[in-house]
Amino acid sequence: MAWQAPPRPEWVRAVNAGRIEPIADEARQPLERDALLGEALARSGQAGAGLAAFGDDGFLEPLDVLLAALEKEAELSLIGRWLTRRFLLRLLEGRIQMREYLRADPGVADEEIRRPIFVTGAPRTGTTILHAVLVQDASLRPPLGWELLRPVPPPDPATFAADPRIALAEAELRMLARVDPAMDAIHEYGARNPKECLSAMSFEFRSEEFTARYCVPSYAAWLQRCDMRPAYAWHRRVLQVLQRRTGAPQWMLKSPVHLHSLTTLLKVYPDARIAVTHRDPLRVLGSVTSLVANLRWVHSEKVDFAAIARYHADLYHGSLDQLVTLEERGWLPPERLHHGHYADFLGDPLEAVRAIYAAFGLPLREETCARMRAYLAVRPKDQHGEHRYSFDDLGLDRDAELRRFARYREHFRVPSET
Repeated sequence: MAWQAPPRPEWVRAVNAGRIEPIADEARQPLERDALLGEALARSGQAGAGLAAFGDDGFLEPLDVLLAALEKEAELSLIGRWLTRRFLLRLLEGRIQMREYLRADPGVADEEIRRPIFVTGAPRTGTTILHAVLVQDASLRPPLGWELLRPVPPPDPATFAADPRIALAEAELRMLARVDPAMDAIHEYGARNPKECLSAMSFEFRSEEFTARYCVPSYAAWLQRCDMRPAYAWHRRVLQVLQRRTGAPQWMLKSPVHLHSLTTLLKVYPDARIAVTHRDPLRVLGSVTSLVANLRWVHSEKVDFAAIARYHADLYHGSLDQLVTLEERGWLPPERLHHGHYADFLGDPLEAVRAIYAAFGLPLREETCARMRAYLAVRPKDQHGEHRYSFDDLGLDRDAELRRFARYREHFRVPSET
């Protein structure tokens, strides 16, 4: 395999060797449900409050499956265990905070989410850059990293730019690149950046944030067959809270995970509009495998590059083939979907944007186009270093994968890049 694990910074090597005792001691604590729930309650000032403090108990099954997989399958390093405990505790504390906020302000449940726009598609098909360009439109509102990690209480417009949660989220999100400096060349995380809205679903513990960060095959299998409606209910609840003090915006959201659950998404957001990006699946597999390998290297000393490639080949073959089936059978409302190609965006980003605006009946003003051009001008490709990857590194049979994805490529006329 051509992929090589990036070198560890010295401080990470010290943590993993157990030489930084406070972190090592915390990391060695078991990832056990009752202990984590108790610590989250104590940190939230509700020691002894019990399960009711977390809201409904639908999160317990996925949490139990995840915790067992983390202990038995993920082979976490000490830094990985330390980061994971903090990640899980933040999610559990978020559930407590959400329940308390909803009790204090039950009217938040009446907040309307009107005609949200979702950008989705397989990973590495340009969803991030397309979303970043679209939110240069001042009339479209993306959730920022810090808002999705710590949505309660609702952001206050008067203190939005200086909210103390920004620093907390920045420390968590930038830790990925501190542990693995190669991350920024692949995907830049930051508290003030627009962020994938799958983070809102993680509070329900039904999220690909876990399958991306960790080798947890039993949890991944559970996630693929579970009901995703509770995750989307949390997604909606987070947006309702975020807009409580600012009024109802036009939400502009983004995540590849929506590709797996389009019919569920449309049940929860029946007036949603969805922009789907398309790219040669063989290029997608090379890029997403590299991304996930680096995310897992943050948390473990062992990364099975070929297994990551096989998993995503199966996952996205299933989802892209299902997308064709949904379209052919008329189960997706064509007036609320727009399909675009990564190659077309690279060739003329503004023309690709105009096509989306035309499809969804949105006004595109010249001052908005000017902001979009300016954004693209100062963010050249590979500004944080080149992200190198190749299908040939994956250990997959090229001809077999071409056959598997042929139906998808033919239906959406996806050009070859390999």
